[in-house]
Amino acid sequence: MILVTGGTGLVGSHLLFDLTRSGKNVRVLKRNNSNISNVKKVFSYYTSDPELLLKKIEWVDADLLDVYSLTDAMDGITEIFHCAAMVSFEKKQHDEMMKINVEGTSNMVNAALEKGVKKFCHVSSIASLGRVENGGLTSEETFWKSSPDNSNYSISKYGAEREVWRAAEEGLNVVIVNPSLIVGGGNWTQSSSNMFTKAYKGIKFYSSGTNGFVDVRDVAALMIKLMNSSITNQRFLLNSENASFRHYFDLIHDAFGKPKASIKAGKCITGFAWRAEMLRTFITGSTPLITKETSLSANRKSSFSNAKILKTFPDFQFIPLEQSINDTCRLFLKDLAQ
Repeated sequence: MILVTGGTGLVGSHLLFDLTRSGKNVRVLKRNNSNISNVKKVFSYYTSDPELLLKKIEWVDADLLDVYSLTDAMDGITEIFHCAAMVSFEKKQHDEMMKINVEGTSNMVNAALEKGVKKFCHVSSIASLGRVENGGLTSEETFWKSSPDNSNYSISKYGAEREVWRAAEEGLNVVIVNPSLIVGGGNWTQSSSNMFTKAYKGIKFYSSGTNGFVDVRDVAALMIKLMNSSITNQRFLLNSENASFRHYFDLIHDAFGKPKASIKAGKCITGFAWRAEMLRTFITGSTPLITKETSLSANRKSSFSNAKILKTFPDFQFIPLEQSINDTCRLFLKDLAQ
């Protein structure tokens, strides 16, 4: 049987659709307060009968920080897809994010070793990779370097990977995927899907940064292909295209029929913006819309290689960025109309 963590998230919900559609019975860990309605919504994007597939899912309440609940949930499990993680760029959530991403992953792999799980897929991020200077391509071999520019999220994902590699040394068969910025629909208030909500409302500023982008459907498909293969103890960078953030948002605005961003937000403007936002949130107690970490990443020029995954699966074709955006905008408008 297959176990999935983070099943209500962007990657997890699409992974669950692919697994159940192929006839797999899946056990999914969730917290007591998790909202599983998002999974049904994602399933409804791709099938007229989501309930039929949802019946193949066994939901189990568990906590990544509760070792005993994880061990119990792994009874009879042969494969694990570990998608659960906390994403935050707020200083006040640093400790919680470290516990969930690092300690939670450590608990997962320890329980998997104890239960004799055959294979473990860990969803990491390009955030855990190093960066190549002077516009070169970051690859699986571009290893982490300590830097004051590293975000707390990056540090937490790097720490989580170290726990997975440690488990591999102790005998657990693992694969790690490092997706670039994921494009896809589901919960329009969370993670990268929230960018479509912001773009629909209108974005006036654009940054000078570049990044890699990948469709969530490709991420789910490649995770399954890697788990079904004999490949173990390797990591794979998952990236469809490299593009500027300006081009990315231009495509979204075009798909929505909205005016494109016309004001360049350089380092001075973004620097002022995150400081002003810090003051606003200090006064109001609300969640910041921009932080020091997000302002730095918005102007960072990063590009990523997909050579290794395409060499491993030469027949695989990534969904082009423009198609990913058009499909996601269509789903957004469909949900908005309901």
